[in-house]
Amino acid sequence: MEEMEAIQVPAWGWIAFGVLVIVLLSIDLVAHRGHHATSKRSAIGWSIGWILFGLGFGVFVWVMYGAEPAHEYLGAWLIEKSLSLDNLFVFLVIFRSLNIPELEQRRVLFWGIFGALVFRALFIFAGLEALARWHAVVYVFGAILLFTAFRVAREDPLKQKESKMVGWLSRRLPVTPTLEGTHFVVRHGGKLLATPMLVALLTIEFTDVAFALDSVPAALSVSHDPFIVYTSNVFAILGLRALYIALAHVITQLRYLHYGLAAVLAFAGLKMVIPHSWVHVSPLLSVLIIIACIGTSVVASLVWKRRHPQPQNPPPGTPARAH
Repeated sequence: MEEMEAIQVPAWGWIAFGVLVIVLLSIDLVAHRGHHATSKRSAIGWSIGWILFGLGFGVFVWVMYGAEPAHEYLGAWLIEKSLSLDNLFVFLVIFRSLNIPELEQRRVLFWGIFGALVFRALFIFAGLEALARWHAVVYVFGAILLFTAFRVAREDPLKQKESKMVGWLSRRLPVTPTLEGTHFVVRHGGKLLATPMLVALLTIEFTDVAFALDSVPAALSVSHDPFIVYTSNVFAILGLRALYIALAHVITQLRYLHYGLAAVLAFAGLKMVIPHSWVHVSPLLSVLIIIACIGTSVVASLVWKRRHPQPQNPPPGTPARAH
């Protein structure tokens, strides 16, 4: 891929961005606190707000650094936002396996997203350092993406009934048989026990590490700039909890979405392994290709749903009386 000179972001710029992320996380936590269920309409509103905020930051990049960095940011953000949809299927399976109620799901997701921000930072800067030291790493990343694309295209997430990681952790941790309110750990008879809430949180964190092995190289296929890659990751992840609440009832109806995700991964992998001197794909063209891949899979899913109407069931882990 074509190398662009890295954006020179001063230390105070990184500190300001960190403060902004903390403020946004605090707003998200306060907005979803309490014991009342968040309505689907509210979740849709929050999801749109997070998307607009992410796009708005792209405008900021454009104003401050120019069109090319802005296009790279948008491409990396779109890749991460698209691949985060795959996380929603995993969340459904995890919560179904542990029978976590809807209200408690949101608490787990908040801390899961907080952990994801930390892990992504580690993976991104480690990946960039590896690319700077060993150019051949780009082909390793490309191979990982192409293999993952093949696996995602073959494995329909809608057919996954339970989480293997949940089972593995449940066999190795002392876990209470039922939830203990909102606690992640409790003490019974002087012994510290994990609750299903902690098992769900650990599963989400371990799963995100696995996802990062795919999504971080995918973002690096668009840009090698640390500021662009990390900020795009952050703004794609921040709205994941609201997006899950908004789409939990309908995500399982997007039966062709995994093909679109596989296409995005394959495109990113090919960008990694094909020399730029052979084929040049600009950041703006990358954006259009990503939109086309995801958009086509979503439209195809909606057409299939219209032709094969099915009764809508509540998402796993949701009480029958929930909206």
